[in-house]
Amino acid sequence: MRFSRLGILFLIVASVLAGSSCGYYNRIMSRKDLVDGSTAYRERKFAQAEELFRKAAARDPKGDTVEGKTAQVFLARTLHSRFIGNRQETQLAESAIAEYQKALTLNPNDQSSYKAVASLYDNLQKTDEWQKWVTDRSANSSIEPHFRAEASTALAARQNTCSNDISDTDATKKTVKSADGKEVYQFVKPADQAEFDKMKQCVTKGQQLIEQAVSAEPDSVKNATSTDLKSLTDEQLRQLLEAVKIFESARSYRASLAIQASRLAEMEGRAADRDKLKTDADSYRKDYTDLSEANRNIQGEIDARRAAAEAAANANANASSNAAK
Repeated sequence: MRFSRLGILFLIVASVLAGSSCGYYNRIMSRKDLVDGSTAYRERKFAQAEELFRKAAARDPKGDTVEGKTAQVFLARTLHSRFIGNRQETQLAESAIAEYQKALTLNPNDQSSYKAVASLYDNLQKTDEWQKWVTDRSANSSIEPHFRAEASTALAARQNTCSNDISDTDATKKTVKSADGKEVYQFVKPADQAEFDKMKQCVTKGQQLIEQAVSAEPDSVKNATSTDLKSLTDEQLRQLLEAVKIFESARSYRASLAIQASRLAEMEGRAADRDKLKTDADSYRKDYTDLSEANRNIQGEIDARRAAAEAAANANANASSNAAK
């Protein structure tokens, strides 16, 4: 059997690379595994994709290269997808969590992996593990402040739900006539004192968490409604949109928790506090809607740029096609 000159050259180059630079050779092989693994993933050949991503991740367990970090995340996502395909195989979810956690040791600011773990804990109904996972994230000083704020908001959201589940019932929400004859809701204490105490605890904890989140809001978000979006680069726009979405949610739950606090005040007969908290809630709602508008404007600018780029690409393709005729 004869080798072609190109084949011999490839063998020589491969031998040199393997002998003089194992790191570089491993990166080349990892890239190949990533490409082949991605193809297998798209074709839903998850077992094959998992094997290829494991091989690529094993070449760089410390995540010193982009290939190593990428392989670790792709491995976790593949296991996650296998679990979604069959939620009875909870071991796949556990394995995915372990691999996502490895990815986060390589890149603590990998928000996608953090959220995936939280989602898997939810799917597995592991409430305590979810609580610890998100709480640890909210206190992790090694990650970006807005990511910590997002975790605090998630915790506050659950406290808001806890309070609302108690306050928004037929037993606690009565329809009465106001002084001007309009029908309004009046909130009364639940018959069970333990339920009322639980509501108080949820409101107090929720407000503490949401204030912690809102206090991390950067100037870029506070000024988002007046920012000249066209002056920003594509990456700056993406980063601003990400931050705006986080604090849009935080502002929304700030308003919701103020409503819960006003219901609590009404149950306790603190009319002045109730009225002030309702006024606060209205103010917080405006803050939230302002960021919602900023969100739409930023997304609109991103969409407009994408459409312009696609139009330019199509025009160039048509011009090239016409020139070739």
